[in-house]
Order: sequence, then C-alpha cells, then structure tokens
Amino acid sequence: MSHSPRFDEASRFPVWRQGLPVPPACPALAQDTTADIAIVGGGFVGLWSALKARERWPDARIVLVEAGRCGEAASGRNGGFCAPSISHGVANAVGRWPKEAESLVRLGRQNLDDLEADLGSYGIDAEFQRSGKLNVAAKPWQADGLRAMKDLYGSFGVETHFLTGQALAERLDSPHYVAGLFEPNYALVHPGKLVAGLRAVCLAAGVAIHENTRVTSIARRDGQIRLGTPAAILTAPKVALATNADLPLLRRLRPTILPVFDYALVTESLSDVQLHSIGWVGNYGIADSGNQFHYSRKTADNRILWGGFDAIYHRGGRRDPELLDREQTFATLQANFEAAFPALADVRFDYRWGGIIDVSARMTFFAGTAFAGQVAYALGFTGQGVSASRFAALTMLDLIEGKHTERTALRMLRRRPVPFPPEPLCDLAVQWTQRDLAREDETGQRSRMLRTFDRLGVGFAS
Repeated sequence: MSHSPRFDEASRFPVWRQGLPVPPACPALAQDTTADIAIVGGGFVGLWSALKARERWPDARIVLVEAGRCGEAASGRNGGFCAPSISHGVANAVGRWPKEAESLVRLGRQNLDDLEADLGSYGIDAEFQRSGKLNVAAKPWQADGLRAMKDLYGSFGVETHFLTGQALAERLDSPHYVAGLFEPNYALVHPGKLVAGLRAVCLAAGVAIHENTRVTSIARRDGQIRLGTPAAILTAPKVALATNADLPLLRRLRPTILPVFDYALVTESLSDVQLHSIGWVGNYGIADSGNQFHYSRKTADNRILWGGFDAIYHRGGRRDPELLDREQTFATLQANFEAAFPALADVRFDYRWGGIIDVSARMTFFAGTAFAGQVAYALGFTGQGVSASRFAALTMLDLIEGKHTERTALRMLRRRPVPFPPEPLCDLAVQWTQRDLAREDETGQRSRMLRTFDRLGVGFAS
C-alpha cells in the first residue's frame, strides 16, 4: 500500500466554498457608530445572535462587526455535524452535571428541532438532513464503550442501534472497525450554505454588517460599551461577544480556552461502485471512538470528507494563518484513510484545509456576562458548535436582556471551566495529556493522570 502524498495538488480551502457564490463584502466600519445591540463576530454564534435579536427587538438598531468575512473562520471550516446536543453528548452531561443531565439532553434535542424549524421558516437551504451518525469502534474496549453508550442513551430515551458483523457491514464495510452504534436523530449541514443563508437573512432583516472590521478594544464609559476598531468606535448599551476561537477581548477569559488546530482532507467525487465497496450507501456521518478520533461524511457530490485525529496546539496559543496548512497531519490523515478504506487506497484528494477549535477544559461551551451585565459572551465549543451555536446565541440574548430563563439557570453555562495553566506549563500539560490519550487508544488503559482529570471535570479533545 502506497503512502505517497495524494494531496499535493489539493485546493487549500474548504470544500464548502465549491460552487458557492461569493457576495460582495459588507463595508468596513469607517465612522463612529451607535447601536442598540452590537455583536462581535460573524460566524454561527454571531449570525444567530443577530437573527434572534431581530426577532426579539424588531425596531432595534443591530450592528454586527466581523474581523474578516462572515463564516471564513471556524464556522466555514468544520465538518457540518449538527448534534442533538448542547453538552458534547449524553455521557459528558451525565459525567459533569448529573443533576441537570436530563434537562441538558432535552434542551439539546429541542434545539436541533428548533434549528431545523428556523431554517424552514427563513427559507435557508443549508442541505440540512437528519440522516444520522454512525459511531464506530476499532478496538474491543471501544466496542464495550459503545455498548455502555447505548445503555446510557437508552436511559434518556435516545434511540440507538448497536451493530456488528453483517449489520455493521451494511452501514460501513471496513476491516478496521469491529462494532458500531448508529444514532438516527443526528443531522448534517453544509456549513458554507448555513453561513451564507444566515448572513443573507440578517441583511434582509436590516442588520448592519461590517466585515473586515476587527475589534481591538472594549471599555465601558458613561453607561455605554465602546468597541474600538482601526477606523472607528462602535457604541452600544448591549453587546454580545461571539469571537470563539479568536483571542478573547476580555482578558480574564483568555486562559479558559485553547486554540487547537484540526485538519481535513476531501476526496475526489466517488462512483456508486466505489461507495458500495465500503458499504457506505447512506448519507449519515461517521465518527470513530478513539480519543484521537476521525470524523467523516459525504458531500452532495459523493466526496468523502475525512478529518480529525490530530489536535495540534501551538505553544503560546498561536493562531497564525500559515498553521492552517500542515503537511505532517495531511500525511497522517491519508495513511489512516487507507487503513480504514483499503478499497479506496488510490483515490485522489481534491481539498485540504485546517481550522481552529476553541477548546474548553470541560468539552462544552460556557456563557457569562461582563461590565455589569451589559456584555455577554459564549465560547469554548470544543468542536461541537454547529448546533450549540444557536443555543449559545439565545443564552447571550437572555443575559444582556437580564432575563432569567431555563438556559441562564444551567450550571453548565453559569460556571466557567477550569482555566488552562500559563506557559510553559500549558504546552507541557497538553503534550503529556496527548501522549496518555494516544496510549489509551492503543491499550485501553486510562492513565492515572487522565483519571485524576476525570474526577476534576477536566478534559482535552478536538
């Protein structure tokens, strides 16, 4: 089996931009402006915040500022897995917030239903499809984990199907995997079309969007929040911060997330014969069960997106754009793809790219306020933000409205995660943790350090 690079000629931008019209950029903020509500960030969280703010306050002046173009950061670089969860799954909810796990599971499922309804009511074609997700196990202990996952999900009324042998082969026929757990109530979207649709609806609803406008400072003066940009100041009494993996404007939040780089390859368009050779005939997504896990899905033109495994943290929290392209990781992705799908070992990869994930130490997003409740924030989505971003937007609007809701009462959101240590301890801790996670994938044995982290409610993943 050859491992020669078959991604050298691949386009270095996400497949989601393929065939998608590029609208003219919204003008940068050029003069001092006031608003009733200001939103910083034009990804999923920011756009949902603007849209839902318009629903609440039909006559408000809503201004959204984005450092680049809407959706060109994390929101346009993910796999489009749209989970029926706001808590990174049922197990994470039970393990970290057992007293409110039932509420978290219910709210996560309701959020996905409501997201689908919103897309329909606004006429946003984001290729939303509730086609399910197949979790697969490569090792016996991972299969045991899937059995436990089935029992746990069942206790909350979540439908799953445990698969082995021929039943698994009918969903995915790979020599690499020994068992699977299929979740029917799981959705996929086209991230590029979702961003484009939300942006267009916001503009049509009268939201003022200023792209290529980076906010460099935040302060409170005379009861107003002042957001400094290179050319002008945006002033508003209520502000929602939706910067996610970017460097947080509020310094006290900077230790709460790590910018972790994740990468993906996308194949050429495959024939039905090729897809049948690996048993993948449906449109469901796939994720394996390792700590270093792969996620995979099809595109509308029968390409396979293959991402994950490496979660790269650069010392000092670097976010340099050149880090979005990493030859070593693409080579690893190719080799692992060949191991999982030997029947497709010669396919070409047409796309390769990287993205940044805002990782929190507890694997879920959190929310809060600053400046006497006039500013709300939400961040730390840890790769599970496509659907949770909508819930986060609603939570931020509740907070700046001073409204007590079931969302704002959640301990998951109200309590900030354990902060990451300063450098060089942070880099050392990440390297140590990743070594132990990789060792567990090979042996099935969880290290003493990882068990200690479990008891403290601390985790690390992509």
